[in-house]
Amino acid sequence: MNLKKVLWATAILGLLICGFISYQIYSAIFSPNTQFNNDEAYVYIASDATFSDVKASLEPLLKDLSTFEAVAKRKGYMTNIKAGKYALKKGMNNNEIINTLRSANIPVQVSFNNQESVALLAGRISEQIEADSLSLLQTFNDSNFLKETKFDDDTKLAMYIPNTYEFFWNTDAESFRDRMKTEYDRFWNEERLQKAEDLGLSPNEVTALAAVVQKETAKVDERPRVAGVYLNRIRRGMLLQADPTVIYAIKKETGNYDTIIKRVLFRDLEMDSPYNTYKYAGVPPGPITMPDISSIDAVLNPEKHDYLYFVADVSNFGYHMFAKTLAQHNRNKVQYTRWLNQQKVMR
Repeated sequence: MNLKKVLWATAILGLLICGFISYQIYSAIFSPNTQFNNDEAYVYIASDATFSDVKASLEPLLKDLSTFEAVAKRKGYMTNIKAGKYALKKGMNNNEIINTLRSANIPVQVSFNNQESVALLAGRISEQIEADSLSLLQTFNDSNFLKETKFDDDTKLAMYIPNTYEFFWNTDAESFRDRMKTEYDRFWNEERLQKAEDLGLSPNEVTALAAVVQKETAKVDERPRVAGVYLNRIRRGMLLQADPTVIYAIKKETGNYDTIIKRVLFRDLEMDSPYNTYKYAGVPPGPITMPDISSIDAVLNPEKHDYLYFVADVSNFGYHMFAKTLAQHNRNKVQYTRWLNQQKVMR
């Protein structure tokens, strides 16, 4: 009888121990293990991250890092880390967290607009994906890529069409650049290519002219009219004489793209730069900024008119006064010059 009691006691104790161990395992795997108050928390895991890096990222978000580590070991995650951006939901357990980190890399929306150089673009993009600005800049400037794609140092900015694109956060520099080339090719479809050909311009020339239009007016509805002015001047063999190209020439020469110039002076017009459209005919050798799609399409679909000149309209800021003759333009210009002097805008 005593032996039976011992055996029963041992069996019951064993069951209790197994039950306790099972509970501990179940608890480690399936009990909620988050400690943030928001509905979601985002985790960024770099391409070269170790499990220690992952733990450091998760430490502020989890109640018990040790149980996470135990489950990660059981599920083989410690040696199979995936880079990316992941969304952890409030109340997730360790099993759900690891499954998320394994297979739920979420895309990010990457946006950029009117950058004036690939260096500025690299800085902008590096704030949104894993690739750093140096690797991006080196990739943008890769001579072999530029040669293969028929871009050069002046035209390379034209390949990047301002918009919002979907990427995975862990995108590297080369993948980003190659995707932008794909988007560029998609943008320049047969219809746009035909319109450029009808204007006697290449896609790069269209973009270069659109960049001038972009700088001249922030009003989308006015861009086709401004584009029409410049195309009229080109057809007549006139110089574009666009102040933004002179400003860009100054920035390019100094390397300081943060320079603010509100008034172009007569001495600036003598600057010997292919971007100075007061001295050199035709469109600039490359874009002076990344033009919006609306500016590119304004050049491809210009307003048809006889205007050859325009100047800022101080009675309707943001818009311009247009003229067909130089005499009319000079009369229009008086109001703008007077306003600049009143505001003491000397540079």
